[in-house]
Amino acid sequence: MIRALYVTDGQSQAGLSRQEIADALAVRKGLLWVDIPDLDDDGIDLLRHLFRFHELAIEDCANQRIESPKVDDYGDYLFIVAHSIAYTEGNPLPDITECDIFLGRHYVVTTRRRELSPVDALFERATHNGHACGPGADFLTHNVLDVMVDQLLPAVEAMDERLDGLEERILDRPERDELLNVLELKRATQRLRRSILPQRDLVNRLSRGEFDLISREALIFYRDVYDHIVRVEEMLDGLRELADSALSSYLSAVNNRMNEIMKAMFVVAVIFLPLTLIASIYGMNFNFMPELQ
Repeated sequence: MIRALYVTDGQSQAGLSRQEIADALAVRKGLLWVDIPDLDDDGIDLLRHLFRFHELAIEDCANQRIESPKVDDYGDYLFIVAHSIAYTEGNPLPDITECDIFLGRHYVVTTRRRELSPVDALFERATHNGHACGPGADFLTHNVLDVMVDQLLPAVEAMDERLDGLEERILDRPERDELLNVLELKRATQRLRRSILPQRDLVNRLSRGEFDLISREALIFYRDVYDHIVRVEEMLDGLRELADSALSSYLSAVNNRMNEIMKAMFVVAVIFLPLTLIASIYGMNFNFMPELQ
């Protein structure tokens, strides 16, 4: 599915056909936003023949693997790979999802292969209010990155609260299921952290004035996104330490329980060992039983 939005003077025109997209692209005025929520053959054909993007960038978009966050400068446009998270039914942990962004002078093209609700919500707002896009393509790209990063904060906070609850239950009664939940959360934290580190470097490059397509007025907004990513990274570091603490608590609780069991077994052994010794002596076959008289 291909959906397009053309904004001029704060007025939005949605539902553009392919020819209208080509006309808006040729005008080089206003702001054109083409969003492809589910990249298919039609979307790839649009990227290749209408926008004439580089084959390497199109290949990255079409690749089923999750690409690492990056920014490539192709002169007339920037190709940005950014990460956010998505929730799947039946899985309480977030999954990493990718959004590819083409930033031109007067247009922005976003593609992805999975549902990304913050970007969908931003597109809907821009459909009814063109000012939601911002004054230019660089501001629109900032808005897309901002809503994607904002999606990370509540997810990490939810993971933190869940891990706190697991640690309390582990201290109260350590069970193997709780250990598996802690390990699952720890793996999810590590996956998110591996995604956040290159994304932090990506946004840092966008906020330093390295690219001509990003105006000086927009740089401070990209720095704000960078600050949010650093905050998420710090939260993930704390979450990883909390997971390690929960694992240590589980092992300590299991060892304490084992010690209690060993104590109980030792008491039983102390009681029955003398009785076993006596029974062993007098239970033997004597020709003349000692102390019989």
